[in-house]
Amino acid sequence: MVGELQAPKIRINLKSFDYRLLDLSTQEIVGAAKRTQAQVIGPIPLPVRKERFTLLISSHVDKDARDQYEIRTYKR
Repeated sequence: MVGELQAPKIRINLKSFDYRLLDLSTQEIVGAAKRTQAQVIGPIPLPVRKERFTLLISSHVDKDARDQYEIRTYKR
């Protein structure tokens, strides 16, 4: 064990609002790494971050008139 060299490790985190584009990018990176004979572990899907926003539509008294929006951030 003494004197044994370990290969350098690279950890890449990708974030995107579009999961299809994220998966394509991940496949390209994994393919490039495998062509160089690198050992690849992953991609590992990480939890999706969901941000929700509620906006009042009415400019006056209608508290019930609201719109809800959501932004999802996908990670690998």
